[in-house]
Formats: sequence, structure tokens, C-alpha cells
Amino acid sequence: MFIGIGTVVNVATVLTGSVLGVLIGHRLSQRTRDLVTDALGLVTLLIAITSALTVGDKALSDAVGDSAPVLIVLGAMLIGGITGSLLRIEQRLEGVGAWMQNRFSRGDGESTFVEGFVTASMVFCVGPLTFLGALSDGLGRGADQLFLKSVLDGFASIAFAASLGWGVAASAIVVLIVQGSMTAVGAVLGDVLPDAHVTALGATGGVLLIGVALRLLKLKQIAVADLLPALSVAPLLVQLLVIIRR
Repeated sequence: MFIGIGTVVNVATVLTGSVLGVLIGHRLSQRTRDLVTDALGLVTLLIAITSALTVGDKALSDAVGDSAPVLIVLGAMLIGGITGSLLRIEQRLEGVGAWMQNRFSRGDGESTFVEGFVTASMVFCVGPLTFLGALSDGLGRGADQLFLKSVLDGFASIAFAASLGWGVAASAIVVLIVQGSMTAVGAVLGDVLPDAHVTALGATGGVLLIGVALRLLKLKQIAVADLLPALSVAPLLVQLLVIIRR
């Protein structure tokens, strides 16, 4: 499969879900939706654990030493979490979504098309899976995370389109732009960063994905967006250790 396939599939599921939502309406029961979400949460956990276990890859241990990889992930999570918390990333992202919804739903004649477009765009593009999945796809580590997100977005688009109409389908354009850009960034990093740095980034992303799984399973509402800076910190810590070991 080619790099970018995850975004292509995601766009397709949003469009398909939107069409189904408009045509058949809101037919899925709450029990069915909850069960699907739980199943996706469990699969997310499986993918997350698989990604996190790459912390034991030989490329990383050879570069920083056998005992350092886990400490690198821990350091990245702590530094990234503190940074994201101080920057209030999750709160700001939620604020952007709330502002856009309020901006376009003031009862001043704006149609539900715009409301559907704004609501779906924020839901589909603000979540951590957008960044983690697109980067992973761009780095050449597979599009499993985006495939999982595609299923989630497909069911969500059915529900949104049932009440908000064709504007939800238009959000596929935003998904294409945002995830396509992040995939391109991942592809550039994959060509620039050594294997050890990419491995550390992937393992840290796996830990973040565990947080997403816990949210889907309604076990813990972890502010995963606040932890996103850890993805930048992990390769930097690897480089620091590489320099120290010389």
C-alpha cells in the first residue's frame, strides 16, 4: 500500500457515512453505537500496545543503550505533557471547535449545512488519532491507526449527517487537507530522521494511543492532546543521548 492510503480511506468513509446518514437517517440504537465504540476501543488498545512495544527495537537500543529507551519515552511523556499542559493544547483545540460552532450557529439564517460542516470537521480533525495516524502513515509504519479512525469517523458521520445533512460530507475536504499535510510531514521526517529517532517517536505515539483507547472505552478521559508535544521531544532526547555517548 502507498503512503497516504489511510487518508484516502478516511475521506471515503466520511463520504459514505454521510450519504448513509442522509438517506437512511438515525437508525442505529444507542446500544449498538456503544458496542461498536467499545470494540473500536479494544482494537485501538491492541494497535497501541503493538506500537509501544517497538521501544525494544534494536535500532534504538544500539543508539542509546539497552536501559535508555523506556526512559526516553518516559522523559518525552513528562516533558511533552508539562509543555502541552502549560500551552493548554487540548483546551485550546476544544475552544476553537466551540468558537467555530458558535460563529456559524447564531440563528442568523445560516443553514444546517454550515453547522454540519463545522461540527464534523472539528470532530474528525482535532482528535489525537489525526496526528498520530497521519504521522505513522507518512513515516511508512503503516496506516492501521488511520484505518481505525476511518471506521470511527464513518459511524460518526452517519449520526451527524442524519441530523445535519450534506455539510458533514463537505468536511471530507478538511480531512483530506489536514491529514494529507500531516502525512507529508511524516514522509519528510522519515527521510531525514535516523531509524532510532523514528522508533522513539513511534513508541511514544503508541503510549499516547493507549490514552485514546482508554477514552474510547470510557475508562479515563486523558487529555491526550496535551501530550502531543511528546512526539517532538522523543527524537530530541534520542539525539541528546547519541551526542553524550560519543
